[in-house]
Amino acid sequence: MSARTTHSIAHFAAPFVLGGLDGVQPAGDYDIDHDEELIDGVSWPAWRRVATFIHLPARTVKSPTSQLVAINHAELDAALQHDQENAT
Repeated sequence: MSARTTHSIAHFAAPFVLGGLDGVQPAGDYDIDHDEELIDGVSWPAWRRVATFIHLPARTVKSPTSQLVAINHAELDAALQHDQENAT
């Protein structure tokens, strides 16, 4: 089975909380990786997300250490939507 990792950037205008992360994370841009696997048996290429990871700290923070933390993709989407709704 083939696998791939796609990359995106999540922008938070305000501090946020996600399960699996220690405490409140500061506002900023965060690198997000999505691990996907190819679904066999269909007549066109289709991918299924199997894991989502966030890179800590935010892109603008200069730190000698960083970590990659597994997060729930649906929870990330909900947090981003909440952030956008409250950004006005």
